[in-house]
Amino acid sequence: MGQWAGMQVLFLGLSLQLLLLIFRQSAGHDQNPHVIPQDALNFSFPNSVYHATVYENSAARTYANSKIKMGIHLSKRSWEIRYRITSGDDEGLFKAEDYVLGDFCFLRIRTKGGNAAILNREIQDNYVLTVKAYVKGQALLETWTKVSIQVLDMNDLRPLFSPTTYSVTIAESTPLRTSIAQVTATDADIGSNGEFYFFFKDKMELFAVHPTSGVVYLSGKLNVNEQDQYDLEIMAVDRGMKLYGNNGVGSTAKLFVHIEHVNEHSPVMTIVTHSDSRLDKNSLYAIIIVEDLDEGLNGEINSVNIMDGDPSGEFYIEKHGEKEFAIKSTKIINWDTFPYGCNLTLQAKDRGIPPQFSAPQVLQIIFSKQKTTEAKFEQEFYVASLNEISPPGTIVGIFKIRPEADDAEYILTPSADSSFFKINTLTGAISTSCWLTHVSKDIFILEVLEVDSNVRAKVQITTEDTNDNTPEFSQSYYEVFVNESVPAGTNILTVSAVDEDKGENGYITYSIHCHQQLPFTINQFSGVISSNTDLDFEVSPEVFVFVVRASDWGSPYRRESEVNVTIHLQNLNDNKPLFEKVACKGGISVDFPVDEIITTMSAIDIDELELVKYKIISGNELGLFDLNPDSGVLALRNSLSTLSPKYSIFSLKITATDGENFSDPMFVNISIVHEKSLYKHFTCKETSVAQKLAEKLLKKSKAITKSKIEEGFIDLFSINRQTPQFDKAFPTDIAVQEDLKVASSVFKVNAYDGDAGFNGQILYSISDGNTDNCFNIDLWTGLISVFLPMDREKRDRYILNLTIYDLGRPQKASWRLLTVHIADTNDNAPQFLQEGHKIVIPENTAIGTVIIQVEATDKDLGVNGEVVYSLLTSTTLFSINSTNGIVYVTGQLDRELVPFYNLKIKARDNPDKGRHKFSVTSLKVILEDVNDCPPLFIPSVYKARALEDIPLGTVVAWIETQDPDLGFGGQVRYSLINDHNGWFELDRNSGAIRLTKELDYEMQQFYNLTVKAKDKGKPVSLLSVSFVELEVIDVNENLYAPYFSHFALTGIVEENAPIGTTLLQVSAQDEDAGRDGEIHYSIRDGSGLGRFAIDEETGEFSLMKKMYVHSHINELMLKRLQELVQETKTLNGTSHWPTVFPLKFLLKAIQLQKENKTETGQIVAYEEQTYYLTDW
Repeated sequence: MGQWAGMQVLFLGLSLQLLLLIFRQSAGHDQNPHVIPQDALNFSFPNSVYHATVYENSAARTYANSKIKMGIHLSKRSWEIRYRITSGDDEGLFKAEDYVLGDFCFLRIRTKGGNAAILNREIQDNYVLTVKAYVKGQALLETWTKVSIQVLDMNDLRPLFSPTTYSVTIAESTPLRTSIAQVTATDADIGSNGEFYFFFKDKMELFAVHPTSGVVYLSGKLNVNEQDQYDLEIMAVDRGMKLYGNNGVGSTAKLFVHIEHVNEHSPVMTIVTHSDSRLDKNSLYAIIIVEDLDEGLNGEINSVNIMDGDPSGEFYIEKHGEKEFAIKSTKIINWDTFPYGCNLTLQAKDRGIPPQFSAPQVLQIIFSKQKTTEAKFEQEFYVASLNEISPPGTIVGIFKIRPEADDAEYILTPSADSSFFKINTLTGAISTSCWLTHVSKDIFILEVLEVDSNVRAKVQITTEDTNDNTPEFSQSYYEVFVNESVPAGTNILTVSAVDEDKGENGYITYSIHCHQQLPFTINQFSGVISSNTDLDFEVSPEVFVFVVRASDWGSPYRRESEVNVTIHLQNLNDNKPLFEKVACKGGISVDFPVDEIITTMSAIDIDELELVKYKIISGNELGLFDLNPDSGVLALRNSLSTLSPKYSIFSLKITATDGENFSDPMFVNISIVHEKSLYKHFTCKETSVAQKLAEKLLKKSKAITKSKIEEGFIDLFSINRQTPQFDKAFPTDIAVQEDLKVASSVFKVNAYDGDAGFNGQILYSISDGNTDNCFNIDLWTGLISVFLPMDREKRDRYILNLTIYDLGRPQKASWRLLTVHIADTNDNAPQFLQEGHKIVIPENTAIGTVIIQVEATDKDLGVNGEVVYSLLTSTTLFSINSTNGIVYVTGQLDRELVPFYNLKIKARDNPDKGRHKFSVTSLKVILEDVNDCPPLFIPSVYKARALEDIPLGTVVAWIETQDPDLGFGGQVRYSLINDHNGWFELDRNSGAIRLTKELDYEMQQFYNLTVKAKDKGKPVSLLSVSFVELEVIDVNENLYAPYFSHFALTGIVEENAPIGTTLLQVSAQDEDAGRDGEIHYSIRDGSGLGRFAIDEETGEFSLMKKMYVHSHINELMLKRLQELVQETKTLNGTSHWPTVFPLKFLLKAIQLQKENKTETGQIVAYEEQTYYLTDW
């Protein structure tokens, strides 16, 4: 009631002002007309400027609307006020009209009809009209005002794309929800009329477009092998058209999406430097590992190049593997020219098209001081000596480079001298390959070459002379003939021998060796054999056979050789025949028969026994006797019967001759006896010549026999009869500690030879089995010693072939095998079979499960080689068995917390004495994923908002889950448990929820979607459920303002009419549908405030207070009524889709946003606001 009382006071005041104005106007009629009437002072517009609006494209006779009433108060009811536009309407678009209602003449501006132009806001959006008001018939009553006509926008233009064609190329691996393109369009309309939506013309699952920004997103997994290009048609449709119930004609743009294996990633280099202690060609300085995250050809590495820092080409890059490259030197680098090293700029290139290049990296190569030591032999020229009787296999010496690489290899440069020697390629030990005793030279020049470094050294080997050569006679035997008549001292023969040894070993003396006395002697220095007495063929042997010995002066024994010398005595006829009997006398009877033998002559010639001839010198003048010259038989030739008696005695002088010498004559006195018949008797004197001859012949025979015996004599002393033998205690096996120092004694070989001299002198050698040259044996003593360090782990035993030789001729040898066992010392640390270990186990591996057994081996033996394992990494999840290296799980594993573990494992030995040795390896335990985690929604509940007019296919929400499982266990597929009868669809791969039916805020404001996320784990898949709360945002569909069919109505109320009496009913129309078209009525202003009421639903006017004519104006000016608009508005603080709100509501919404700070950043304000739009 207080409110209505205030309104009554206001109406009363207005009524009094109206009565006063009427009184002043009536008083003015009596004044002088030539004076400006008082009415002219009251004839004016209340406002100098009015503002009105009218929509573009409005039909003819459309009135402009003003928030305040335009016009002039009628001071006199008799005034006929007219309005005319005097300026501002050059095109003649508008017309001014008057409309009188009560005491007020309204100014109404409308559009003209006929051929008048149509308003176009895009050409001109404001007109300022000068309107003149005058009273018809009264020239002095006129006034002016300005009316600003704002042309309001109508949704008469469609959005236009610029450009209309788009093309993008994206990688097949582009992640979901990636923005791949943006289309743009413009609409010349303003406000909500200029707003439009983007959407795909056809249903598209792989892509989504934001309805207002035009950003195109990837919403599905691409597969270039299935399809490498997509042609998308994107529509841009005006929102206003949709709100007006007409989808209208939109614009279309083409988006071509090309899918390809884009070479997206550049190669990434990781450089690991490598220190090489040698100055060699092809030395390794760095290893480059190149990674490229691309797949296929784009991920393959084409090359790594040196871009800068190597102008002289000192380095080159060698490809070792698919992604590994090595930097090596092209030659031996003289680092003195690079005192500060080299800075190489490296860049990797892949095989993509176009190729991608890595970021350049600088590799600094600095040759450390220790590397500046050039590998070389300790001497450029070595001098070594060797006994020339050294057997094959005798070690000359060791010739190595320093520093020596592990893979150093030594060879002898082929030459004439190198054929006598061999070299161990690993140790550099030079040894003899054959006997050198028969080699004429005593100086050998060898060249030793280390293959990798190409370093060379000369070795001069001088053989020390040994009495290894026996004097050799120039002839195999000597034979000479000598006259027995040569005098004593005559040189008979010269023997000559040569000894190739040097010095005293080659100095020769001669001697005659014979068991009988010889008539010869030899000069010990010259070898001249001469006679030392007179020779006699008849007395001495006809042939002298003896041995001449040539001896050198060597030590420890002389070497001798012998030669047979044969001297033949040539017999000379130097002896006359001698008769055995002389002075023979006797008689024969006169009747002695003719040809009968009287006697026989016998003479002996020592020189030629068979050649003596006999002859009667005298006394046979009568020819009575006949002497056979050969046999010496004296016979009667002629008969004696006729012989004169005076011839009774005959004395025959007989001689014997050897053809050259005549014997002394002998006489045979023959007496003729007449008394006796057939008588013969002779006597001779014996000369004993035969006995003497026999004795001489016997003596000679004995000398010859003795000579023959000596000729058949064998000198057993000088013959190499026995083979050298090893001592009976010679072992088959011995043991040596492997850390025994070089030159330490190992074992003494004992042997014997029963021969004397050189035949019994023994040489010791290792003829085979000394593979690493770890041993050497003294040539004379047989002492085996350590020559090079031993390593049992490389070779635990050596089977040495020990050979012993004598120095006899011919040389004899024996051999035995000696097995040398190398006893272990703790000189090796345990070594794992591989540098690092990697094992993959399921993350749900049970406690106590064995996951791997690491194994380390120690090359040592016994306790030195026993390995004890332990974990260096502090962990409660794993443990290791100290004995067998078995690693097992001791705690609960979870890959999602820790995907892998890097464990350090130690292996140490367990020696009885000395320090432990150990090594460390790494074990990387990778946990294999087990599908033990269900998909986790992020957030757990989704809240989304969508304008009710968004186009179909719009993504209203993205569902995202996190599944830390790998592989199929981490691949999530989405589905809707309820889709509200097909109102929404969910992309099973991307999680995009799309609108499939149009929303309507007035029908449903909220949707609660149940979403299921299920992984593809095997054998059991896991799932989670979440909810999507989708709020539909109301769009202002109240497009049309309510309007009355009449500008003014007049009603009549009777005086004393009862309260509540219905006076009239107003009616307004609203072209909006639904609730937006519902009209509510109310009284906004007027003079009857508080006295009348209006039904807000029906528009019926009723009386609230009784009316009295004397106190109230009986004519009620009904003002224009404005509907009550009740709206529920929602402001989305994060949306880019603006919504226009009433000002008062907007201020209220901003205030709520400041007061309500939520985590989502979404502010929801609900307010029912009733407000009046005032036109006047």
